[in-house]
Amino acid sequence: MQKLNELLLVVDSYLGSGPWFVYLLLGTGVFFTVYLRFPQFRYFRHAIRVVTGRFDKITDEGDTSHFQALTTALSGTVGTGNIAGVALAIHLGGPAALFWMLLTGLLGMTTKFVEVTISHKYREKDEKGMIAGGPMYYMKKRLNIRLPNKKVINTGKWLGGFFAAATILSSIGTGSLPQINSISHSMFATFGVPHIITGGILAVLLAFVILGGIKRIAQVTSRLVPGMALIYLVGALAVLVYNYDNIIPSFISIFSNVFTGTAATGGFLGASFIFAFKLGVNRGLFSNEAGQGSAPIAHAAARAHEPVSEGMVAILEPFIDTICICTLTGLVLLSSGIWQDKVDNVFQYTDMVILEGEYLDTTEEDQKMLSYYIDSKIDPPFYSGTMEVSDGRIEQENITVIHARSIAENVRVMVGDQPFTGVLIIRNGRLTGPEVVAFTGQSLIHSAPLTAQAFTRSHFGNFGQYIVSIGLLLFAFSTAISWSYYGDRAVTYLVGSAFVPVYRIAYVILFFLASFTDTTIVWTLSYITIAFMTIPNLIGILLLHREVRSTIKDYWVLFKEEFPDY
Repeated sequence: MQKLNELLLVVDSYLGSGPWFVYLLLGTGVFFTVYLRFPQFRYFRHAIRVVTGRFDKITDEGDTSHFQALTTALSGTVGTGNIAGVALAIHLGGPAALFWMLLTGLLGMTTKFVEVTISHKYREKDEKGMIAGGPMYYMKKRLNIRLPNKKVINTGKWLGGFFAAATILSSIGTGSLPQINSISHSMFATFGVPHIITGGILAVLLAFVILGGIKRIAQVTSRLVPGMALIYLVGALAVLVYNYDNIIPSFISIFSNVFTGTAATGGFLGASFIFAFKLGVNRGLFSNEAGQGSAPIAHAAARAHEPVSEGMVAILEPFIDTICICTLTGLVLLSSGIWQDKVDNVFQYTDMVILEGEYLDTTEEDQKMLSYYIDSKIDPPFYSGTMEVSDGRIEQENITVIHARSIAENVRVMVGDQPFTGVLIIRNGRLTGPEVVAFTGQSLIHSAPLTAQAFTRSHFGNFGQYIVSIGLLLFAFSTAISWSYYGDRAVTYLVGSAFVPVYRIAYVILFFLASFTDTTIVWTLSYITIAFMTIPNLIGILLLHREVRSTIKDYWVLFKEEFPDY
């Protein structure tokens, strides 16, 4: 598992975690924000009116309402990224990472407006009469190469095929695997429910919903999204009220170290500007999916007589998802102080490494050395050799256990609930055997467990973690529902609707299996699949920028003719 995760990290380093990807994503958002004269601000009020159905016509074609399309797309974005993703970004990059998440969300409002508009314009009906849409359709029709002799090369068809294949992979890597993985870990940590039980029950419920198609999916998500948002809001506000004196300092910390990085504090060993920047943008994309091309698939099903009105609705998604919910989660984490505190936990092998030498996070020299190692600026002094353990205690001196980017304290080695006695084999800082042992102790934590701990620091006490578990359950499950629809539309594009049932069955099976898969590997895989979708979609909408602007211009001309008093 460790070797597989390392391989995936290498692949991701050239894709989603590469500097060029961040610049492509932000650059596209900046370009369209300026090119279209800040539509996320100019059209925001109009977008709210459109989603209420105020301008709908009886003759509009589609399978869902504007509101149902919005909630379906939101259910695909509001998920583990808002609970676990924000926590991971702050854990890795410090408070400054939240700033870059918010900036990504702000620019993403424009990017999503553009991608939904152009995709909705070229939607089709499949052989069963259902609406089929998404970036693969505009790619197929508008991204072909026309030679000087007027011969057309069908590059758009192949590019659309690549995007559709990437969507299928991403529906597994983004919509299925990390969602159930986060749910099962949260339910086990909070309620002690075995991972396989959680996976089995939710797999059955998932099958019941997605086999009913987009209409049942829209009915479920239109009720689920508002409810889950309310539950989460109550819990988050309880933490902020309890830690009200830390709210302003938390706000200041988000912006004060944006260009300098975050210094070491508590168990947090510090993070550079580049690290916070990359992680904030990357996690921002994972949260709101602006530019990824997923939301246009959900919006394609909306009843509308032209494309721009649905693009207006899409402006609201990153605002709700990132600007509102992610900010709320970030303030909870920062105001509670949990992001820099070590807590009791069971170590994951992929997050653990053993270094040669004794280091302290209370000395500036050791902090600097370890932060350089974490940011990959220097080669770490990995320990190789044997590790003697007696009654669960490590007898070796001159070694340091690092877990979740922090120096672990009070480390115990256990076999089940019994202390381990024996010899462990360590090679290049990694445990090679026996793997039946578990390391426990105090260290930083990340992802959903970090948010769950933050929610306990309120008047709710330990009950707060139940709110996170329930919220995560609803958030992540709704995301899995929506992504199954994205995947089956991609299957329809590639091989026809006859193969959709096969895809849905495979989706449910993989959903179940992911409930007991290593968390770190799941997240790493999701980074790669996101990049495979995002890159061709961003290139596509940039190539069609003039058509986007002319389409928006035509919309306002017709709209003012129909509503002259607006």
